[in-house]
Amino acid sequence: MVNLAQADDKYTPIFIVSGGAGALGKHIARIALSQFPGITPPVIVIPQVSQVDQLPAILDQVAQRRGLIIHTMVDPLLREALVRAAAERAILTIDTIGDPLTRLAAVYGQSPLGQPGLYQRQNEAYLDRIKAIEYTVDHDDGRNPHELHDADVVLTGVSRVGKTPLSMYMGVLGWKVANVPLVNGIAPPRQLFEIDRRRVVGLTIEGDVLGHHRRWRNQAFQGTAGHSYTDPEELDEELQWARRLFRQGGFAVVNVTNKPIEETADQVIALISRYFEHRLSA
Repeated sequence: MVNLAQADDKYTPIFIVSGGAGALGKHIARIALSQFPGITPPVIVIPQVSQVDQLPAILDQVAQRRGLIIHTMVDPLLREALVRAAAERAILTIDTIGDPLTRLAAVYGQSPLGQPGLYQRQNEAYLDRIKAIEYTVDHDDGRNPHELHDADVVLTGVSRVGKTPLSMYMGVLGWKVANVPLVNGIAPPRQLFEIDRRRVVGLTIEGDVLGHHRRWRNQAFQGTAGHSYTDPEELDEELQWARRLFRQGGFAVVNVTNKPIEETADQVIALISRYFEHRLSA
């Protein structure tokens, strides 16, 4: 069941019957119900309806709860069978797709394909990119390390090496990217060494460039990071420690010194693609 609001059983239930996932029907119901403040019926999605023999059980369920049907059936035979069977049982049906298809067919002189799920498949690349961005945001700066195994790429390195902007850039390209900060003397999350090492890329940088980045950062935060954050000797030690961790994990390493983010991203993607097939979003 999908609740569009706090569902109330005193209202006639709405059943979304679809040959696909039911997303269109849910969206239409959401828009329509917004025009009726306080009306909060249960909304039940019945997806993947592809055979006529599925209809009796569906109609039994609707009749038992005295509901109505919003359907998005693109298969004309299945749509006709649903409407006819529902009418025989005095069940109200709302057709959201049949009339548009009929009218468009008349305008363009071409019969519709009648295949469910085409819209969703056409938009999969866009939806995958949105999911990648959401994953990348949710796994920035070491968050949710227990989900590192779901990442396409895991970036790791010391503070101010450029993990977050690189992650976000790659997320927009459609890659699910997590980044794990390394802090000298603090053990990284164990999951970093448990996932496939070929998905992990260590980022390194020249000490003087890192120092410049950190001094700017420290000034922006009024010097709250402390002396060790920008001390050249501390920086060199920190970078050496990070490189030892990279060797320990068997991670590929990319030097980001003075590179534009696009070049670094291309290098990381090339490293990962060397081992794994992956959809590249244009």
